[in-house]
Amino acid sequence: MSRLRCAAAFLAAGALALGTAACAGPGNGSGGRTLTVFAAASLKAPFTELAREFEASHQGTAVTLSFAGSADLATQLSQGAPADVFASADAKIMAKVLDAGLVEGTPRNFASNVLALAVPPANPADIGSFADLARPGVKVVVCAAQVPCGAAARAVQAAAGVTLKPVSEESSVTDVLGKITSGEADAGLVYVTDVRSAGSKVKDIPFAESAAAVNRYPIAALKGSRDPDLAADFTAFVTGARGQEILAGAGFGEP
Repeated sequence: MSRLRCAAAFLAAGALALGTAACAGPGNGSGGRTLTVFAAASLKAPFTELAREFEASHQGTAVTLSFAGSADLATQLSQGAPADVFASADAKIMAKVLDAGLVEGTPRNFASNVLALAVPPANPADIGSFADLARPGVKVVVCAAQVPCGAAARAVQAAAGVTLKPVSEESSVTDVLGKITSGEADAGLVYVTDVRSAGSKVKDIPFAESAAAVNRYPIAALKGSRDPDLAADFTAFVTGARGQEILAGAGFGEP
């Protein structure tokens, strides 16, 4: 089985995003087929597993994974970054890529996710509800508005009637999680799946308002793919029974 290869940064506009993106590890796949997948940062754990199983069932294939905020990835694609498949954390970002004429066929929803309120294990700011995030002195970190998790955070604020004053707005949900696990923030809004993958590094504070913003994740093969058949096979694998099983195991909801 081929090992996963780390994607290289290829555009100045995308260098920062790819620099913070997580890649699945070194590999070669020389002489075989290759597939480059751009995926939202929150998909790191399940897509790493999906890619490994896909490689195992497609001998001689090497899958390159590039993770970053969906908006950053869409920008890279619009500027000519080569990729075969795009998996976004919401439909609005995918729509921009579709409108730019970069999508082959019709995107398909393959998962859903909701926000979670994450705090350090000791919960130093004594956060017990969403409203507590607006207390003076509480250091809250969220995603930037143009990122799907940031748009969801704004929807939750509107539903709760609470206005947050974050100390930082990050370009991806993994950056928000990093601020919490490093102790730089008292609380942050990430996805339920991120809290699950972080394990004991963070504590989850349940809040009913999270139901106000459900993100649905679409996936699509891209025009200009070097291997259209392989790209179609990968999207079918993600949306198929085994792909759905892996995503559910990571905490994602049904499409």
